Amino acid sequence: MPAGEVHNIFTDIVDRAKALDPANARKWFDDLSVLDFDGGSIDIGCPDESNVRYLDENCRSSFTRAAQQITGHLVTVDFVVGSGGKMIAPEPAGRVGPALHPDYTFVNFVVGPSNRLAHASCVAISQSLGETYNPLFLYGTAGLGKTHLLHAVCHEIQRRLDGAVIQLLSCEDFVNRFIRAIEQGNITGFHSQFRTVDALVIDDIQFLREREQSQEEFFHTFNALYNSGKQIILSADSPPNEIPSLEARLISRFNWGLVARVDPPSYETRIAIVQKKAHLRGLEINDEIAEYIARQVQANIRELEGALTTIYALATTLKEPVTLELAQTALEGQIKLATRHISISDIIDVVTQHFDVRLTDLQSKRRSQSITVPRQICMYLARRLTKHSLEEIGGHLGGRDHTTVMHACSKIADAQEGDPKMQALLTELTKQVTQAQQA
Repeated sequence: MPAGEVHNIFTDIVDRAKALDPANARKWFDDLSVLDFDGGSIDIGCPDESNVRYLDENCRSSFTRAAQQITGHLVTVDFVVGSGGKMIAPEPAGRVGPALHPDYTFVNFVVGPSNRLAHASCVAISQSLGETYNPLFLYGTAGLGKTHLLHAVCHEIQRRLDGAVIQLLSCEDFVNRFIRAIEQGNITGFHSQFRTVDALVIDDIQFLREREQSQEEFFHTFNALYNSGKQIILSADSPPNEIPSLEARLISRFNWGLVARVDPPSYETRIAIVQKKAHLRGLEINDEIAEYIARQVQANIRELEGALTTIYALATTLKEPVTLELAQTALEGQIKLATRHISISDIIDVVTQHFDVRLTDLQSKRRSQSITVPRQICMYLARRLTKHSLEEIGGHLGGRDHTTVMHACSKIADAQEGDPKMQALLTELTKQVTQAQQA
């Protein structure tokens, strides 16, 4: 097949993939290239390993569907590092670093009054590992950019220190790896994996609560790294002394370094965030549209990204440029939602009907997935769509405490970020809640 024809087909595939999955579409998709295309399979060249991981984890399905729709044939898709028709050999297995999000860099982080200290401390750490703020503890509610900063630090460490060993993972992942090490009788291997790194970066450390054995293990891991002058960076949804059931000795150590709070962004910062996120998606919007979105969406950065996804999807479907009128049409439901009183009962009614469960099931102690997921979705939507406190939301769902509600909200927020189906489900349930209340 002539090179020009292959290029045109690939351009159509990328455009179709963007339309199929607007939530994960990015401007750097334009930098992708075809390394090999034999009709039945296609190797797509990516700028670096972080792009490969992003596409593997988020976009394989949309690119495969796009390739099959454009070519009319069954096509398998693989993402590899390379350009100009040349594949670059992957790093040896022992040198592969953490799975960093390609968008989560310092360049793409918008600094404002709400996050200036957290940003400055992360930059300082990346320039003098283990010497400036150790440990660094970032805290704030979900969706404010803590995870972005953690990834940005790791990106910068890798850029500055060739061969630096970094462990970046969630607290849940740390605990699960520890449990597997116990089951496999490989505690020595676990210690080698986490106590010999240059930087240990753990997101959502609050999930150590009520895990006594895991807290014991992390305490000794923390000491080993700190005494060796290695960097420790942690994030949570609250400051150390407000994390329930966390041992006093861990609270003390988390406070040894710098504890920095991340607050919701101001109006001016939200405008800048909208413009930055739109640029990353290759979405052209003017200042008037950015200001409109920033006025309507005030909760957090994830909500701003969700608004942009909605606008992008509508513009792609209609094949029209983004205008203020189109943005208003796309966000009309969200705007009405903001001015309407919605009760937890409204949310429970919609969720129980959708999942075919009963309120008594949601209020019970049952932990099967068929009950747990609807229960967590109720908590997430109640937190997002009502002004009820965490305690009040937990009270409606079986008298659960505020930490259970926080965990549920975080879990569903993370799920929708990486799963287009979950995002579509939450959008549909939100729409049903709005329409039910309006009736």
